[in-house]
Amino acid sequence: MEYLEFTFTVTPQSDVADDVLSAVLAEIGFDSFVRTDELDRAALPHSSNPEEPQWEQPAAQGEYKAYILKSLYSQEALSAALADFPLPDVEISYSQQEAEDKNWNEEWEKHYFKPLVVDGRCVISSTFHKDVPEAEYKILINPQMSFGTGHHATTSQMISRLLTDSPEGKEVLDMGCGTGILAILARQRGARHCVAIDIDEWCRRNAEENIALNGVDAIDVYLGDASLLPQVGPFDLVIANINLGILLRDLPLYVARMKKGAVIYMSGFYDTDVPQLVARAEACGLTLCDTKTLDSWACLKLRLPE
Repeated sequence: MEYLEFTFTVTPQSDVADDVLSAVLAEIGFDSFVRTDELDRAALPHSSNPEEPQWEQPAAQGEYKAYILKSLYSQEALSAALADFPLPDVEISYSQQEAEDKNWNEEWEKHYFKPLVVDGRCVISSTFHKDVPEAEYKILINPQMSFGTGHHATTSQMISRLLTDSPEGKEVLDMGCGTGILAILARQRGARHCVAIDIDEWCRRNAEENIALNGVDAIDVYLGDASLLPQVGPFDLVIANINLGILLRDLPLYVARMKKGAVIYMSGFYDTDVPQLVARAEACGLTLCDTKTLDSWACLKLRLPE
């Protein structure tokens, strides 16, 4: 797949400005982000899925790279997004070029992805890792150019919910599946069947590879978006780790494929976005069960009445 690579310079640089810019870019189709100070030691970190950016230290020069499929890029959309940037007194400039074609799995192996243990019960690692911690659930992934290693607060909160709430015997939908780890964990935890959907062909192929790598079955992976939902389901549990704009737009389509009494987990947005998302959910007939936050990222659990 052909990607465009953009280098953005943010002045003054701050974590807040970087996070807001990444969210703004995700709304117009950018799906991968990495700070320039990590390029020598990190591969592309996912996605419409906001598993991204996976950043550890601020970039002193205030620069980072963002990637978008050529077929999705619109100069008009980017200009409008930057013109309407919500933070005052922030200047943003950029340059662009065609993205280099790399072996991203090799880059992850060399530089970035480390084993992760969530809640002391689930360890996520790759085939190249040694001395992996023991845990009740083990997930192997080869991330390639997909997001979803579990390191980002949105994904780790989803993992925590799957560890706390049993999906045993349930039909599960994983929207914006990325590397497929949430569907894989759901099956390991006893889900009867999972449907995993992502708009990115890289993610679809990588999810299928990771499903095979973990020896789990009964997970169907589809390339596409919420327009596929009338063909699948209905579901007892929906997992949607996507950005705010897509959640607000597609939530009625998710609800339409939920069984009575079904639950939906949603993440991929900031805690400040919770009120508008809850309002949208309630208008669709959902009831809020609880809200959790981690590093200013929120994760909602809602239920459809019996």
